[in-house]
Amino acid sequence: MGRFPLFIPLRDENSLKSIPFQYVTVGLIIANVIVFILEVSGLSDAAVASFALTPSQLLGTQVHFDGSGALTGEGITVAEQTTLLTYMFFHADVFHLAGNMLFLWVFGDNVEDAVGHARFLLFYLACGVFAGLLHAFMLPDSELPLIGASGAVAGVIAAYLMLHPRVNVWVLAFKVIPLRITAGLALGAWIVLQIIMVALPETGPVAWWAHIGGLIAGAVLIVFLRRPGVPLFDRGVSLA
Repeated sequence: MGRFPLFIPLRDENSLKSIPFQYVTVGLIIANVIVFILEVSGLSDAAVASFALTPSQLLGTQVHFDGSGALTGEGITVAEQTTLLTYMFFHADVFHLAGNMLFLWVFGDNVEDAVGHARFLLFYLACGVFAGLLHAFMLPDSELPLIGASGAVAGVIAAYLMLHPRVNVWVLAFKVIPLRITAGLALGAWIVLQIIMVALPETGPVAWWAHIGGLIAGAVLIVFLRRPGVPLFDRGVSLA
């Protein structure tokens, strides 16, 4: 979720209401961890890049394919369209992985609760795909491989903010100061940071456009995928 987050989420005060356990959220975390273990236990950089999303290759502005439309070379052969899914399960290092999985753990369960298990999996993957597409369309000539779950997790953040802006969350502000604040304040500040960063001319290695894409997808999809009767913006909900 960026190398220098405004805050590190610790937990929220928001119990599950419709499901007994967040099986899909935990399953996604396990899948990401397993892929990362495979990364560090022997996959070459070229192999990892094969699963990454490279805008110039996805959009065809640079030709690096064989006749089947698959990435070739020193890496593994992967159809470039498939990288819209595979890229979100690979991470650059343990800090990149831990940051994304922590956000998913804290906020994913309540989004899963609001939409149900199967729809949450669809929601998460769709947010990641849209994030990758927006990143590619905004940087069509980029040959830098994109990896990480940040776009999909940004969709979870947007959905959580749409559902529960008044819920209190515990965070470490600037990584050191423990605070109990509303999700609206914490996640709203994070979203504002993404908008600011994407507007800057030099943004470093973080794929800010993927974050924006995930946010847009999450905010739209939660309106249509939530269970009947699940309110937006904590309407009609009493909070202690």
